[in-house]
Amino acid sequence: MRVKEPYHLFSQPLQYYNQIIEDIEKAREYVYIETFRLSKDEIGDKFKELLTRKAKEGVEVKLLIDYWGAGPVNHEHFDELIANKGEVRFFEKIKIGTEFFTQGHKRNHRKLILVDDEISWIGSSNITGYNLNWRESMLRLRSYDLTVNLAKMFMQDFRIYNKYIFNKAWNTRIVKAGGFTIVRDAPSVAVKRINQQFIRMIKKAQKSICIETPYFLPGFLLRKALVDASRRGVDVKVILPKQSDVNLVDILRNKYLGPLCKAGVDFLFYGPNNLHAKLMLIDSLHFAIGSSNFDYRSFRYMYEIMLIGSEPSIARQMHTHIEKTIADSAPFDLESWYNRPTINKLFEWILLPFRHLL
Repeated sequence: MRVKEPYHLFSQPLQYYNQIIEDIEKAREYVYIETFRLSKDEIGDKFKELLTRKAKEGVEVKLLIDYWGAGPVNHEHFDELIANKGEVRFFEKIKIGTEFFTQGHKRNHRKLILVDDEISWIGSSNITGYNLNWRESMLRLRSYDLTVNLAKMFMQDFRIYNKYIFNKAWNTRIVKAGGFTIVRDAPSVAVKRINQQFIRMIKKAQKSICIETPYFLPGFLLRKALVDASRRGVDVKVILPKQSDVNLVDILRNKYLGPLCKAGVDFLFYGPNNLHAKLMLIDSLHFAIGSSNFDYRSFRYMYEIMLIGSEPSIARQMHTHIEKTIADSAPFDLESWYNRPTINKLFEWILLPFRHLL
């Protein structure tokens, strides 16, 4: 599809993959991609071939993939791209030894595609064929100011790709650009910027809060903010996949759903396939969209990025997206939760100490 408006929210992978490919085809200066995963499949290979062709045309191509998320994909997979002056880096190679336990679980989960100081993509999706039937949230923005600032942030990540020690305050400072606020997290137990921004937004809600997330394991302060909002009359909805791609998280999240539901938070389960969208809409106007899940792991141990704003056209598209998601969802059944098998409750308690790593 040909997109003409400056801001467009995509939910279906094939549609945004086709649009991203069209954007890259037109690149004349640079293409920067930061992603958790670029798979070795029909989608990943199509992007690899396109990036290689653009490098041959003289376009500056930089690709940053998380080492863990890359799986079997390595430098040899991009030999032709690298031979044509494309740069490929894998973020924080996992080291065997004590650092495996202290650093190995801290991954780069950010998702950005930037083209020619003009087009920015930010959202939930990796570059892979396995999500073709998932419901995602990818936002395309035509904005010089925003793209230039995101390109600077990309280059920061590109430079520290193999460093465990760097200036975290500088590399996670909040930036305002193009009428939006860009919020980044780096691994930190004490400083969780995205979590803090979410709490601030929830506390300011007057009418409605709607959250879409594949994984829901929020900390105490975030849970309290949701409950407090419900108690002051705000309509609070959280939409989750009926079954995500991480079964352990699905088991553990049940421990949170019952108490929050009793406190007034409405949960819905998206049924057709996996819901992998990561967004929040407050009062049908203020929004957050990007790579972060609603869980301990994203807030504490992952490199994440979120775009926050109040652009009316994006808020309207997000509202439409959420309405469609709700139409394909079923409400949480509190009675069934009370009567869930004892073995499920046991596994919830067993997994609870590991909630920060799931």
